[in-house]
Amino acid sequence: MLMPGRILSTARQCLLTRGLTGRFLAVMVPDGALMCNSSVTLRQLVILLMDHINHHRRHFLALSCAAVGAALLPATSHAMLSTPRPRILRLNNLNTGETLKAEFFNGKSYNPEELARLNHFFRDFRLNKIIKIDPRLFDHLYRLQTLLETSRPVQLISGYRSRETNNELRARSSGVAKHSYHTLGRAMDFHIEGIQLANIRKAALKLRMGGVGYYPSSHFVHIDTGPVRTW
Repeated sequence: MLMPGRILSTARQCLLTRGLTGRFLAVMVPDGALMCNSSVTLRQLVILLMDHINHHRRHFLALSCAAVGAALLPATSHAMLSTPRPRILRLNNLNTGETLKAEFFNGKSYNPEELARLNHFFRDFRLNKIIKIDPRLFDHLYRLQTLLETSRPVQLISGYRSRETNNELRARSSGVAKHSYHTLGRAMDFHIEGIQLANIRKAALKLRMGGVGYYPSSHFVHIDTGPVRTW
């Protein structure tokens, strides 16, 4: 029987001798021994291994090959996976009825015009006051949506709040902080269409990118770019 350790050892050796084309040296299994041969793709390499393993070891092989792919992909592949790409947000403002699609990061740098549109979208709608929103908040939201694997519109409940608006809301509710990150343009309250609120909270906590508040009775999650904390 072909041993899993031998599969990984030989696959690693074959991957290290790959050509510049990004293809890999195939493995053949004569008499249970692995040998490097003609050029094939990584996917074909996995298929060859699958064809020469018995039924009871296939589950293990699938896991092993996944490990090989993750650990031994060429550096260029890792670079491709981490290459910056455009970041796009789709939002609805529940207070004004506005909708927005903004590519705030073009793959290399922040887009000033799109950031300005987002600043306006996140404005204090009560007093029509605008402030520069911390771009990290948009990054936070983008990564959150990526983690949740959704591109559904974000339903914005509260973005920037002026001091006047914040004080007015504090007079009505004890749940509004005196020195709220909303007044600094560093916080937002929202939910995402079609995504359970508890799942949004779990994803935000997993990212550990700032504060996360959970308000199920009001149907929103709070995130900010302050220290990591939760309530």
